[in-house]
Amino acid sequence: MTGFYRDGFCRTGPEDRGLHTVCCQVTQPFLDYLALQGNDLITPRPEYDFAGLTEGDRWCVCVRSWAQAYAAGCASPVLLKACHISVLEFVDLESLKAHAVKD
Repeated sequence: MTGFYRDGFCRTGPEDRGLHTVCCQVTQPFLDYLALQGNDLITPRPEYDFAGLTEGDRWCVCVRSWAQAYAAGCASPVLLKACHISVLEFVDLESLKAHAVKD
């Protein structure tokens, strides 16, 4: 179950210091980039009931992490309707649209 609150939504609140507000369909290059930055979303962490992500999974990621991956040329596709509106405080809508999942 994704989201900071593990409720399936990319909601945020005062406890969410990382702002897990971008709903991604992760790619391997994106996961590899995050791992190199110290944010390993690949390795399972059973103590947190986290199975690890693989390419194609959908997950709420930190907006700053997504923006850094975007700047590095390896941003994953996003599900626009599932992103929190506050994402627009950090990333412009055109950049998000350019990476939108085409259903």
